[in-house]
Amino acid sequence: MWLDVVDLRDFYASTLGRLVQGLIGRQLRAIWPNLTGQRVLGLGFAAPYLDALRADAERVLAVMPPGQGVMHWPDPGPSLVCLAEEFTLPLPDRSIDRLLLVHSLESSAELRLMMRECWRVLADGGRVVVVAANRSSLWARFEFSPFAHGRPYSSSQITSLLRDGMFAPRQTAKALFLPPMFWRLFSGWAAAFDRLGNRWFPTFAGVHIVEAEKQIYATPLVGTPAVRKAAAVARPAANYEPAKNYE
Repeated sequence: MWLDVVDLRDFYASTLGRLVQGLIGRQLRAIWPNLTGQRVLGLGFAAPYLDALRADAERVLAVMPPGQGVMHWPDPGPSLVCLAEEFTLPLPDRSIDRLLLVHSLESSAELRLMMRECWRVLADGGRVVVVAANRSSLWARFEFSPFAHGRPYSSSQITSLLRDGMFAPRQTAKALFLPPMFWRLFSGWAAAFDRLGNRWFPTFAGVHIVEAEKQIYATPLVGTPAVRKAAAVARPAANYEPAKNYE
């Protein structure tokens, strides 16, 4: 179930939301340090993280699903957002170089279709980064956090999902090691907590950040989006449910 766009907007407008944006954004910039000439797409609610990527990218776009709702972005300026189902993106094949999934993996009821659609729109050799809630973290248990809604994941589950979607995982990172209930007391140490946590305590991260590369030797999908959806739904594995394993 998708979290409402108003709730997501309000969270990222709060002091805690800006802290979260900064910590996750720092990891994203480390994974993608140079986006010169790249076409970047955010799917789900990636807008807060796309702002920092607009400086050197050729173009940056965002797609928000109807179940979540849509809002204007960026502000101010002409909107770069469209409303579309995550499994029928209104983009040509191989039109995107970098794809960022935030607040999408946890909520989509069509994971197989979404990952295949991501594969379709990515250019050969394109990269996708998934930001998803860690199922063993405190951030997945406090409802004031958007990471507590939907299905949280272990890193192995994300890796398996990416491989099933014809992506090869390349690198991983973690973020949000500061416990959400104590953030006011230790917000000044949040960046230090994340640096130490990535090195010594990766299990306690609030979110997993996984980058994967499109496998260009995978069999391309054929047919219209409606035909592809019907074919995938007909298979038992279409409604993907993460395995009950823990890190």
